[in-house]
Amino acid sequence: MSGALLKVKRLCKALSGCRAASGVSKDALPGPYPQTPEERVAAAKKYHLLPEDYQPYPEDGRGCGDYPMLPNRSHMERDPWYSWDHPDLRRNWGEPIHWDFDMYIRNRVDTSPSAVDWSTMSKTLLGFLGFMLLMFGLGEVFPAYQPVALKQFPYNDLYLERGGDPEKQPEPVKHYEI
Repeated sequence: MSGALLKVKRLCKALSGCRAASGVSKDALPGPYPQTPEERVAAAKKYHLLPEDYQPYPEDGRGCGDYPMLPNRSHMERDPWYSWDHPDLRRNWGEPIHWDFDMYIRNRVDTSPSAVDWSTMSKTLLGFLGFMLLMFGLGEVFPAYQPVALKQFPYNDLYLERGGDPEKQPEPVKHYEI
């Protein structure tokens, strides 16, 4: 092996033992579920929340620990004109993220209230479907296409080409009536 290739192999071995700098720090991982009021205050402080706003997930075996239960609101609901630290995610530095963060980002679930109420949407849909059914029903009574005559061929409807007898004179074909 060449000397350069050996150096690259040694460098790869040395780098494979290093950990990535992009991992989650131990401070950001959830701790044990808070049992006492002092532990709840410490957990609220850890996640930069007021003690009265802090509510942990219930201890149901999901492994959420002391992580705060945040409202189920998507990032589409947040103010787009605010000067966010991370404008693409519409969040600030140090702000806790939702446990199901990947579900509530802007290109996933949109939990913002609809601009149109449900009754108006359903009435519009039913009106459209009723109109389309009426038009399809009337389409059977009043066809919307041009009438077409039978296909016309030259040379007495291709009499010889279709296997007619060359000794006999074919009957004349009338393509129209006068």
